Amino acid sequence: MKLDSLPIGQEAVITAVGGQGVLRCRLLDMGLIPKTAVRIEKVAPLGDPLELQVRGYTLSLRKEDARIIEVEVGP
Repeated sequence: MKLDSLPIGQEAVITAVGGQGVLRCRLLDMGLIPKTAVRIEKVAPLGDPLELQVRGYTLSLRKEDARIIEVEVGP
C-alpha cells in the first residue's frame, strides 16, 4: 500500500522508499526510512499536504511524495 492511501489515524510501517537522487535523499533525511512507524494525523482540506507523525515529530508531506513510499499495515 502507498502512504498517500493510508487512512487517517492508521499506523503503518514503511517498507520501501522510492524516488531517485535528491528527492529520495530528502525523504530519507526526514526520517522516512524502512522499518519506521508512521501515522497519518490530518489531511489538508484540498487533500494536499498530509500531516504525518513519524519518529516523535510531525511532518507535512506532499501527496505526490507520499505516493512513492510503500507501507505495510500491521495486524
